[in-house]
Amino acid sequence: MKPIRLARNAAAIATMVVAATLSTAASANPFFLFAPFQPLPQAPVERAMPGTDEQAPAHLRRQVVDYRSHEAPGTVIIDTPNTYLYLVLGNGKAMRYGIGVGREGFTWSGTQTISRKAEWPDWTPPAEMIARQPYLPRHMAGGPGNPLGARAMYLGNTIYRIHGTNDPSTIGGRVSSGCIRLTNEDVVDLYSRVNIGSKVVVLPMNARSVAVH
Repeated sequence: MKPIRLARNAAAIATMVVAATLSTAASANPFFLFAPFQPLPQAPVERAMPGTDEQAPAHLRRQVVDYRSHEAPGTVIIDTPNTYLYLVLGNGKAMRYGIGVGREGFTWSGTQTISRKAEWPDWTPPAEMIARQPYLPRHMAGGPGNPLGARAMYLGNTIYRIHGTNDPSTIGGRVSSGCIRLTNEDVVDLYSRVNIGSKVVVLPMNARSVAVH
C-alpha cells in the first residue's frame, strides 16, 4: 500500500503547485484564465466602392419612371441633354439613372452595341486623350482609384464606354471626353441588367426628352 500512498502524496503536491501558479498569474493578470478572443472569420467582400453619393439630388437617383419608347426592353438610351440614362423595361416603364456626359465639344450621338463588359477595368487612355492631356498615365490598373470605377461597358469599336466613377459629384454634369459615367453603385446595377450585344442609343444634345416625369 505504500506505493499508492506515495503516488497520492505526489499528486496532491502537484495540484498545490499548479493552484499556486494559477493564483499568482491571475493576480498579475485578471484575464489570464480566459482564452484570448478570436474574431469570427468574415465572408470575403468586394473591394471598396467609392463613387456612391447618397446625398445626390432626387432626380439623379436610380428609379423606375414612366417612359414611352419604341425600343425593345433591354435597350439603353442615353438622354444627353438631360443627363439621364434609361434602361427600357417595357410596358411604358424604364429604369432611370443620373449620368455625367461629355463636356462641350465632346458629345456625340448614334447607335452602338455593348461589345465588352469588364469588372474593375484597367484604364488605358486613348491616343487622342493623351495628345490633349500628356500628363495622363499611359496605363492604370483597375481598382477604387481608377477613373473608370467599378464596371465598364464598351460601346462597339469606339473609344467610348459607359463606366463608373470615383467622383460622384460629376453626375449630372458635362465633364467627360465623351464617355458616359454613373456612380459606382449605379453602374454595378446597370452592368447586372444588360448583356453583350445590348443596343445603346445616344441622343444628340438637341434631342427632346420623351420621358414622362
